Amino acid sequence: MNPLTLRYLIDFAYLVAIVLFILALRWLSSPATARRGVLAGEIGAALAVLATLANPEIVAYKWILVALLVGAIIGIPLGLVPMTAVPQRTALSHAFGALSAALIGIAEYYVRAPHITKFGMTEISMEVIIGGLSFTGSLIAAGKLQELLPQRPITYRGQNVVSLSVLGAAVILALILIFHPGDTFLFPWMVAVSLFFGVLLVTPIGGADMPTVISLLNSYVGLSAALLGFVLNNKVLIVAGALDGSSGFILSVIMCRAMNRSFTNVMFGAFGQVQASAVTAAESRTVRSATAEDAATLLGAANTVIIAPGYGMAVAQAQHKVRELFDVLTKRGVDVKFAIHPVAGRMPGHMNVLLAEADIPYDKLLDMDAANPEFPQADVALVIGANDVTNPAARTEPGSPIYGMPILDVDKARTVMVIKRSLSPGFAGIDNPLYYLDKTLMLFGDAKTFVGDIVRELTGGHTA
Repeated sequence: MNPLTLRYLIDFAYLVAIVLFILALRWLSSPATARRGVLAGEIGAALAVLATLANPEIVAYKWILVALLVGAIIGIPLGLVPMTAVPQRTALSHAFGALSAALIGIAEYYVRAPHITKFGMTEISMEVIIGGLSFTGSLIAAGKLQELLPQRPITYRGQNVVSLSVLGAAVILALILIFHPGDTFLFPWMVAVSLFFGVLLVTPIGGADMPTVISLLNSYVGLSAALLGFVLNNKVLIVAGALDGSSGFILSVIMCRAMNRSFTNVMFGAFGQVQASAVTAAESRTVRSATAEDAATLLGAANTVIIAPGYGMAVAQAQHKVRELFDVLTKRGVDVKFAIHPVAGRMPGHMNVLLAEADIPYDKLLDMDAANPEFPQADVALVIGANDVTNPAARTEPGSPIYGMPILDVDKARTVMVIKRSLSPGFAGIDNPLYYLDKTLMLFGDAKTFVGDIVRELTGGHTA
């Protein structure tokens, strides 16, 4: 094939891939079109990879094929993890993407040095620093989500000064290399300092902020990929990275607004330290508990039920039992809806993913703004493993760490039932006044088991 014709075909394939990436983002914004969005993104990525492999500048495919094989061996098991492990798998995917970008940037530096231009060195330095901190930061996030590391914030005196000093050191090394790219002995130090900063960045962040951290790290990885596109003069990488980076940043802003908190508070606030007062309050106050039979009686007699799922549902893998409960109540003529808080769970859209896996109808999933006006008319609000996102202290206690955070107004329903293992505080580390209201019934136990017991009571001992 004529080289010019091949170049045109490659560019056209890149253009189609870019359009598919944009459409994928558009379709992923709605549960009803999310599957189409995923498919469009997959086709776009495959097209971009195939077009790149067709580049005549590639002289040998041996190591490319080896890398593809190794990637497939690692990637296939990661893709088969249970739904409850999706947050940490997502964090690992970010880590691998960041590592890939950083390694290519490192290779480009050693190929071009010492004759690299100042602009080129600026691109490589920014790309490697962001890629390096995103790699280690994502690994720490995955470790926290997998509970290999403490989920509570790990803090120490002067931690923010230390962290910012380390970042400053990486920037200073980058500036020196920009004006003296031949000082190759400094480059590994810049890489090492960037990797260390990623550890310092995420270690002080608690589990409550993991959804925001994951979306923010996704933004960093996208930015790193876009910078790598400039380094390699690859247009599709620039656009794909920019789309990833900007969408991740916008999502992070949405998550912060959903918690009524700023970026600086999320990244440096050490949110989630357990407060002694929470433990004391939980021990000294009384609650009303109920059995599965009691819960079934109330749910079966209700006209409207709103279910508010949370991380407890994910841990118990109760989404399919919840679907059975939905089916049983719907057959009885009960109007069942789901209220989804933006930061419920451990990653953006966690509850939507789990409920979609259980084939809950999309029109029954209400976001917080749509659900809150419905609660005053609801006969029962059934909270399944959600804590901080249903805590009335966000509205009533100005001194609370979550004061001002938008929450699901479950306490405005006529009756509230909460499935929870214990009265232990949530990720914010504070007690939940919801549990002590006269209208609240606590259903203590594993979410999957308890919902299954409710279904059996409703069906007379038979499954749905």
